[in-house]
Amino acid sequence: MQLHDIWFILIAVLWAGYFFLEGFDFGIGVLTKLLARDRAERRVLINTIGPVWDGNEVWLITAAGATFAAFPDWYATLFSGFYLPLLLILVCLIVRGVAFEYRAKRPEERWQRNWEHAIFWSSLLPAVVWGIFFANIAHGLRIDAHGDYVGGLGDLLNQYALLGGVVTLLLFTFHGAVFAALKTVGDIRVRARRLAIGLGAATAVAAGGFLAWTQVDSGDAESLFAVVGTVVALVLAVVAAGRGREGWSFALSGLAVVGVVTTLFLTLFPDVLPSTLDPRWSLTVSNAASTPYTLTIMTWCAGCATPLVLLYQGWTYWVFRKRIGTQHIAGAGGAGTAVPAARAH
Repeated sequence: MQLHDIWFILIAVLWAGYFFLEGFDFGIGVLTKLLARDRAERRVLINTIGPVWDGNEVWLITAAGATFAAFPDWYATLFSGFYLPLLLILVCLIVRGVAFEYRAKRPEERWQRNWEHAIFWSSLLPAVVWGIFFANIAHGLRIDAHGDYVGGLGDLLNQYALLGGVVTLLLFTFHGAVFAALKTVGDIRVRARRLAIGLGAATAVAAGGFLAWTQVDSGDAESLFAVVGTVVALVLAVVAAGRGREGWSFALSGLAVVGVVTTLFLTLFPDVLPSTLDPRWSLTVSNAASTPYTLTIMTWCAGCATPLVLLYQGWTYWVFRKRIGTQHIAGAGGAGTAVPAARAH
């Protein structure tokens, strides 16, 4: 195994980690409309992710930076071909962060309601677009002999990609519902668990169909194990949620998120971006990679920094591990005041 193969695996791990963590963030944002019945419950949901949402987005920055440094041609083609979808995701992430911070800055009903609408839509749209993005990568793009994307925006909205968007939306919302059940107390916990059961069943059906389509198109036997494992994890997550085992359900729903990402990257290898015009024009781990010297320096840097980042983020989740409910946020002001709420018993 050469360095460019190792970095392909590392980038897959970074994306899997990002979707595992940011997935339930998006799900919580969507659930502010689907699960919360009033402003107090919306504040509870937002406060469950208040201390961690910005740290979760570090995984996205790291994944994008690693792709740029390790596979610059892959990065260039991706970010030119997906310019508008990625711009939409960037705008949504900016708006969502601002909404978390500014929602409670003024007491007026209209002010807070508008920011809550912003949280919902800036969580839902990226959840869909990320699925379309990675489905197109796995399916292949119209790439010419120069490695340039020559298709249009309409080419990205094919049936397979749209199904991928539906799957990620369902998967992240299910992941968020399980996280809400894990992090809350009272009636909202009961309803989150009940909603998770229905969402999980729908997600298992949609994800099973999408992954089966992916596996049949690729013909890759190795990805078959990831497909089966993902569907089994989703079914077991639903069962665990029904039995009130939120911790197990969250771990299994997260495993399903990782399984979807693993399946897509397994179908890609050794390509990083297949060409639907001519297989010879596909970008691969070898022809799109940086020089061995660059990859060597990156490996040493990653080996030193990664353990520190993981320890710090793990410590953050440990500190804010307590459940919260509406009784814990009386007089609180939202995501910015999540610290005392998240530590309440």
